[in-house]
Amino acid sequence: MKKVFLSLAALALVASVYSCRETTEVKVDETAETTTNDVEEAMENTGDAIEEAAEDTGDAIENAAEETEEAVKDATDGQ
Repeated sequence: MKKVFLSLAALALVASVYSCRETTEVKVDETAETTTNDVEEAMENTGDAIEEAAEDTGDAIENAAEETEEAVKDATDGQ
């Protein structure tokens, strides 16, 4: 009877370790997928921010060039 009890206890221990490992693997997979999605979203947001900054910089350069041109015209008309 003692051997049967110990065998059942050992079997229960193996089953619990195995089921915990499966749960851990599922959680690791879910965490990896969530992390991948977060990184992809952050990369997209960064790319959008870079594009917007480049457009704003281009607009600022164009405005500065136009204002400089106008200032030069005004300065040369007065002489």
